[in-house]
Amino acid sequence: MDSTNQEENFFATKVMGHPAGLFVLFFTEMWERFSYYGMRAILVIFLTGAILGDNPGWGWDTSAALSLLGTYALFVYLTPLIGGWLADNKIGYRMAVVIGALLMTLGHASMAVETPTFLYIGITLLILGNGFFKPNMTSIISKMYEGHDDKKDGAYNIFYMGVNAGAFLGIMLCGWIGEKVGWSYGFGLAGIFMLLGMLQFYFAQPLFGEIGGKPKNEKEDMIDTLIDNPETGKDDSGATVKLNKFLVIDYLLIAIFIVSALIFVINDPLSKIGNIDTLNFTVAGMTDSLFFALLAAISFIFLLIIRIPRYVRIERDRMIAFTIFCLFTVFFWAAFEQAAGSLPIYTRDFTDRLLEGGAATTFKIVDLIVTVVPLGIITYVLMSLFRKTFNRIGLSNIILGFSFIIVWVIVIYKLYVEFQSTETEVPVTWFAILNSLYIIMFAPLFTKWWDSKYNPPASVKYFLGLALLG
Repeated sequence: MDSTNQEENFFATKVMGHPAGLFVLFFTEMWERFSYYGMRAILVIFLTGAILGDNPGWGWDTSAALSLLGTYALFVYLTPLIGGWLADNKIGYRMAVVIGALLMTLGHASMAVETPTFLYIGITLLILGNGFFKPNMTSIISKMYEGHDDKKDGAYNIFYMGVNAGAFLGIMLCGWIGEKVGWSYGFGLAGIFMLLGMLQFYFAQPLFGEIGGKPKNEKEDMIDTLIDNPETGKDDSGATVKLNKFLVIDYLLIAIFIVSALIFVINDPLSKIGNIDTLNFTVAGMTDSLFFALLAAISFIFLLIIRIPRYVRIERDRMIAFTIFCLFTVFFWAAFEQAAGSLPIYTRDFTDRLLEGGAATTFKIVDLIVTVVPLGIITYVLMSLFRKTFNRIGLSNIILGFSFIIVWVIVIYKLYVEFQSTETEVPVTWFAILNSLYIIMFAPLFTKWWDSKYNPPASVKYFLGLALLG
């Protein structure tokens, strides 16, 4: 079957005007974001919690907990570059998603054990799993909608509603379970839904045909055709383009950057978490970690200053614009990551979260509305998917339906417990919900525009989307 016929057959089964496969991706991404934001919301609170009490934490220093969170976030944002490349060139998008989801499931399960060893194993598995999973979901959508650009904007809007819903429900439910019932239950709940998301995606493969499958060798042949010699290449129009070769000074600055960054990445968490000072020196009042972080930043800036002017004009202008966006995005992420770090700590330690009387009743009603209404809408989407696809992917539908039964049971239990009391203590994680939703307002705008205009490889698209808008 040729690709044109396959695409038309793929669009033959529609849900709400879009291919049913889009909604499989919708729910897969929703459960992944549920698990990611659910775990992220309670990690620092658990690590810094009092070691005594009904639901004890580990009593870590704030600096140690935030260092672990920052190191985790660093690798979560880097590993998709590798996962995207592997999917583009070796294993395909769908296999990468399955591998990533499985690794993240094991990671959440490890964290539920609540021992230092399993904590680090769990975080490592989550980092690796995210690298396989994250960049390849949107790439599958891109392949699905080749030749249907008029529907691509709507597809990304729908997809990011799944991201939105997953982040919202994950923070709310994992946060409530973790704080009110037990931390291991919160971590475990994130793992359960990651597993269910992986299974419903895996058993929905018949909907996708060859889309997102193992790549062919056409890309290598195309590169061999375009690149005539080491000095020049040709763009899509056949025009000759001068390549910006790396010079000795470029390689030197890259080496300084990599070595300095690695020293910082390794030394900073070791010194804060394990009190292991691998270098233990100061330069001009700066600690060793701060010195190498600054050295890495300076070497990278010098690399940009040296290389960018050597590009041809159109590429130079794009690089300058991209660099400016990258610099500004530092401030965005510095603020955004506080939702999992300093914000919950401050909320827990310096905010009166106990509500009584009318204030408690008002909060419970608001909590009920913002929980039940979105979940009801998503359940309606689920039923629409069932009606169109149950004959083809029945097992996937059953797994997905079972996951929603679990969610509804937890939501009803949560609301029942809260309405039994005349007062309520607002969960710390509730304050992070609005912050976490900020990303969903902006990420779709850039992703849709960039993908429709350039359709880059998964690894490139992930990095650019992350740098510009998160």
